[in-house]
Amino acid sequence: MEHHDHSLAQDMQTMLDMTISRRQSLRWMFASAAALPLAACGGGDDAEGSTVTTTAAADTGTTPATGSSASCAVIPDETGGPYPGDGTNSSVGGVANALILAGIVRPDIRASIAGASGVAAGVPLTIKLQMVNVKSSCASLAGATVYLWHCDREGRYSMYTSGVTAENYLRGVQEADASGMVIFTTIFPGCYAGRMPHVHFEVYPSLAKSTSAANRIKTSQFGFPTSMLADTYAATGYSASVRNLANISYATDNVFSDGSALQIASVSGSASLGYVATLTVGVSL
Repeated sequence: MEHHDHSLAQDMQTMLDMTISRRQSLRWMFASAAALPLAACGGGDDAEGSTVTTTAAADTGTTPATGSSASCAVIPDETGGPYPGDGTNSSVGGVANALILAGIVRPDIRASIAGASGVAAGVPLTIKLQMVNVKSSCASLAGATVYLWHCDREGRYSMYTSGVTAENYLRGVQEADASGMVIFTTIFPGCYAGRMPHVHFEVYPSLAKSTSAANRIKTSQFGFPTSMLADTYAATGYSASVRNLANISYATDNVFSDGSALQIASVSGSASLGYVATLTVGVSL
């Protein structure tokens, strides 16, 4: 399996992430230069994972204890990373902006859109984010809009990484329903070198304002319980994730190492049938 090495730009990004407060990194990351390929994950053997039901908790590098993802607290700000695709930086073909693509508002983000034809393969994953307003005692936040993105099974980011720069899969926008829920159908992201598996997202006050990153009110990330990752990465296509995961933990991850209590999704399901990840996202409006 071909391996994509990290570039000098990515190495510099990692060093900056380790030395600058995660709360401040959001400000400079959007001004970063065009990013080059991430370390990719490779193919693996077929394997069925056992059924799991794991609730979210703070992670110190071991399996999370039982807890609850629901908390009336604002989810921490995190960097959008070098691959946001929200119009704030450039890729090989110029400014990378998925927010303005025809069809970007969609529940199923596995396929590319707007003329691109790639489809991301991997373990099925349904992401359910419950949007709540901390200023209103965590009442459901209907109408809040989420732009969500993550890497593919091989650790590549569409629109940026070599081999998938022409694709825009694993990116999508959803408006919260009357109960404050947004739901995305996707695949489980790979684990690339230097990071725990994670999902990026931005929150906008409304669907109408989600076409410009200037209107975002929150940028954050969430991860998954360590207890289910071994089964997940035994599936086809994730073999490099097994190797990368062995060298990283939430305690050493340069985003989550200062605390992840509000950022670990509750997960149920199995690698053979697919997973459902649920997280309460508190914002202040």
